Amino acid sequence: MEESINVIVNNETYQFTKGITLEEISKNFQDTCKYPILLARIGNTLKELSSPVNKPCTIEFLDLTSREGSRVHISGLTFVAVSAVKSLYGPNANICVQHSLDKGIYIETNFELTEDKVIQIKNEMKKIIDNDLDITKLTIDRLEAIKYFESIKDYAKAGVMKYNTNTYITLYRLGNSYNYFYNMMPSSTGKLKDFDLTYVNQNGFVLRFPTAYIKDHIKEYQHHPHMFDVFKEYRDWAKIMKIENSVDLNKVISSGTINDLIRIDETLQSNKLLEVARKISENKDKIKIVLMAGPSSSGKTTTSRKLSMYLRSFGLKIRPISMDDYFLEKDETPLGADGKPDFESLAAMDLKLFDSQIAALLNKEEVKIPTYNFLIGMKEYKETVKLDDNEILVIEGIHALDANILTNIARENKYKIYLSALTEINIDNHNRISTSDNRLLRRIIRDNRTRGYDVTKTLESWAKVRVGEEKYIFPYQDDADFTFNTGLIYEIGVLKTYVEPLLYSVDEDSPYYEEAKRLIDFLRLFLPIPSDAIPADSILREFIGNGCFHL
Repeated sequence: MEESINVIVNNETYQFTKGITLEEISKNFQDTCKYPILLARIGNTLKELSSPVNKPCTIEFLDLTSREGSRVHISGLTFVAVSAVKSLYGPNANICVQHSLDKGIYIETNFELTEDKVIQIKNEMKKIIDNDLDITKLTIDRLEAIKYFESIKDYAKAGVMKYNTNTYITLYRLGNSYNYFYNMMPSSTGKLKDFDLTYVNQNGFVLRFPTAYIKDHIKEYQHHPHMFDVFKEYRDWAKIMKIENSVDLNKVISSGTINDLIRIDETLQSNKLLEVARKISENKDKIKIVLMAGPSSSGKTTTSRKLSMYLRSFGLKIRPISMDDYFLEKDETPLGADGKPDFESLAAMDLKLFDSQIAALLNKEEVKIPTYNFLIGMKEYKETVKLDDNEILVIEGIHALDANILTNIARENKYKIYLSALTEINIDNHNRISTSDNRLLRRIIRDNRTRGYDVTKTLESWAKVRVGEEKYIFPYQDDADFTFNTGLIYEIGVLKTYVEPLLYSVDEDSPYYEEAKRLIDFLRLFLPIPSDAIPADSILREFIGNGCFHL
């Protein structure tokens, strides 16, 4: 007689045969999800649907509206896109997943594209999806995996295998092709119907899909020229430096020449900021306010202080202003959906006071500006300020680019800078490095060093931070006069040495264990880089410490 086990789903208890797969169980609950179920959470552990269930447990099924499900959905679509391209244009045709772009992923091909070809790729992907082909998980000897990827001339993936010390490697099979993906995968292509493709240029298209932040539709594509051009500029520079993926970076580290790369990259970034300072100085008769905004851990503090230093070198006087000092009093702060104060919202700012004081300062009036006391949740007025001739305001804050602030001041008097830590390299052609993950690693290190937070506290707050960025920061990036990349091509190797021990502190019974494990697995792909050669004015010092602008 077959043994039964009790399984709890959606707070109800069900009986299933021991050894049944999550895939089979999920069929009974598909109608509770808007999109196809992609994976499951058992306790605090994520499981692919091919996994068997052998003991009583509580199961939560996830679709693409969860962050975990979204990663699986994107990885699955990438595998389908690779298969479609090779089916249409031959085994040497390939794609390279580049970076996020307008709630989608920008992908380049190694052959010339046309709009008709993008339609062909989309239709071929649909055919593969409609056929509901199995995506099979396999455990392969690492050396055999290296031989396979070398045989199909995927040297980046073969290189990834070489820097992995495990005896066995997890690969996925779709049809007759095998591939390596850093994220988990769906069990079949039939679960990936929700996507679209948009032609961008003769070598690139955008893969679009519903996201955890836009759950009810696929967003119409909107091109972001500033962001796209900055990504392209730094990707082109990475090609010149012959560092396009994790393997290339690891080769530099193991060759003992990493310090040269650090100096080159830091010089490039400093020169970019110096160019901005020169442009502002040349237009000092018009530009009276420099506004700087960017998502969490993009290095706003260091960049604003470093820019101020460069502006002073051109003979300008600088008055720094933080928008954080203009929060409403604690009892006036609006509440979020969770019933807690929503400090990410623009409504949490005392905009009337902010707008009036900035206008008064520009009018050469004397103003008593506030300093926000976060311990008591109130503004304190201790400093009186009056601008001198040739003095420029440098204002930093998450809402600094919002069109709803400083509406009483002419646009020509403002210079807007958008900051983001853009990642310039991939793991390999089909596995990108998320800019969001890069910033999260920075934040974990800084929170622990400056606030004493453990990893779980940072991970707990990260989802809310990301929602705030989507609502209050990203929509205004196109209004920037300059987009500045605060990311550094070498930084993952440095962050690894600081953040890896912290991630290991997350216990298996923590709801954030799986996220910590995912980040640890990601960091294993990189060799460590010591921080000795990193200059004191580097943006990285804002996070790892010992910088000239920070403790």
